[in-house]
Amino acid sequence: MNVYAIQTTDLVKAYGARLALDRFSLAVPTGCILGLVGPNGAGKTTWMMTVAGFLRPKAGKIDLLGEGPFDADVHAGRLTILPQDSDLPLASRPLELLTHFGRLQGLRKQEARQSARKLLETLHLGDRLASPIRTLSHGMRKRVMLAQCFLGYPEVVLLDEPLSGLDPREAAHARTFIASRKLKQTIVISSHDLHDIEQVCTHVAYIEKGRVARFGALRELTRKDTLLRFFLTGDPTDLEALRQACPGSELQYDETRRILACSFDGNAQPPEEINAKLLPAILAQTGLLSIERGDSLEKAYLRDRS
Repeated sequence: MNVYAIQTTDLVKAYGARLALDRFSLAVPTGCILGLVGPNGAGKTTWMMTVAGFLRPKAGKIDLLGEGPFDADVHAGRLTILPQDSDLPLASRPLELLTHFGRLQGLRKQEARQSARKLLETLHLGDRLASPIRTLSHGMRKRVMLAQCFLGYPEVVLLDEPLSGLDPREAAHARTFIASRKLKQTIVISSHDLHDIEQVCTHVAYIEKGRVARFGALRELTRKDTLLRFFLTGDPTDLEALRQACPGSELQYDETRRILACSFDGNAQPPEEINAKLLPAILAQTGLLSIERGDSLEKAYLRDRS
């Protein structure tokens, strides 16, 4: 198995005088769920469309599944994509439509039908298998298209705003469904909803002006293994005693919000060890409301891009 499912190096794509991709380089680890985060026009969708073979770059290199740029003869059935503004034939019906798409991917008819039925039922569309697409809500159509992307278990799945238009219950269910594919398939998600990215993804790439500004594991970017925040009921009476209780860490106290932040080396001291050392010392001086581990992705993104 290749270490990277997708490798793009120095991709350049221009629309007139504007560079949509400006030496865009990104290597996507096999089996990860990668979130692309960035403003409108940053190049997220253009990169996806280029990887999928819909757009041709002006320069640069694409290596998909270790076998060069997208080639229908080589990659048929191994990559799927859900464009942001895609739609479905209004007269078609979910089960027959997805069965047809499965056949186009190379599945046998019975296999395609079984895969389509299972995916539609998994995404809570079991009672709409034979309903005309025109009768489905926007959210239901989006779930049909999401199901389509997982037909036949493709190795790489590219999803552009896959959860937009879903109600909170179905969005949560779809997040769980996508997250369950970790290590089984390589999935790339572009979304402006950082909560969705944080709940689903293992890795994140910040995209700015056609380039990758930062890439890393989600836990690394959000400091889940190197930062704890303790929300106190009152001011600690002796900060030095707290520092002595947890040597090797760095403490900072925000008097205005009564937050004690502890930065530490997660390799040397895991979070549970920090808690075991620091909590008794804190409770000897004041009360504790809650503990927060690391940053939210939103806070990490805004901090890194400020």
